[in-house]
Amino acid sequence: MGPERNSGQQRADCAQDVPPGAQNAPDLAPKGVCVSQSGLMTKYRITRENLLDGSHHARVRAGQGPHVRFMTDEERSTHVAEILARAPQQGRIWVFGYGSLMWNPAFHYVERRKARIYGFHRQFCMWARGGRGSPERPGLMLSVESGGSCAGVAYRIDPEAAVTELDVLWRREMSSRSYRPLWITAYMRRGPEPAIVFAVNRSHERYVPGLDTETIARYLATGAGLNGSCREYLFDTAEHLRELGIRDRRMEALARRVRDLRRHEEPPSP
Repeated sequence: MGPERNSGQQRADCAQDVPPGAQNAPDLAPKGVCVSQSGLMTKYRITRENLLDGSHHARVRAGQGPHVRFMTDEERSTHVAEILARAPQQGRIWVFGYGSLMWNPAFHYVERRKARIYGFHRQFCMWARGGRGSPERPGLMLSVESGGSCAGVAYRIDPEAAVTELDVLWRREMSSRSYRPLWITAYMRRGPEPAIVFAVNRSHERYVPGLDTETIARYLATGAGLNGSCREYLFDTAEHLRELGIRDRRMEALARRVRDLRRHEEPPSP
């Protein structure tokens, strides 16, 4: 397997299309520490290593308790085989990121581009009671919901490494099945490509539809857990969208409101 290609890259090299092989500059953040342009430092970061050695999931269990069930190795292998079998074009495998995948994918890729998908929009609609939230300070995490469009980053995976790299991705995104992996069309400067997107699983207990903007902002302002805070997640998302040259006015408005709230608001009741 080749060297990891900036799986945690935080610079703005994706403000334009990035050709293959251009993502090999070193990641300067210390291992396990993620530094953002906004000056926020997250003390924990998901990495390829802690996904593969099981320490990330052990950390989640420590925060949420032994009742948390993760996909078994066999289930994950089956899921990956099924998504590859459904690929619209064999050998063309892209992954679309709209949240932290934009700056910390953790899997190896050979190409990274700005992209837009249609029929889905970015939305804080998943509870975070572990990771960036806790039972005492619950927060919210992003997914995509039906309707509208969403701009983000698409990664092309080498088909020869697809099983290995999607296994890493499934460990990151699908451990508790709170997402539904779907094949969609990602539109990029050089044309459309089939891509995997992780949409919200509406039957999952983490799904929380219909929250108004003020309620979302209050949970983001106060949600925090072992992996950091929800406000850091929001600020990083808004920051990386700006670096990409993408205007997401809703994310920008939420970031402004959270900054206003976080100094004096108490956590809302779950």
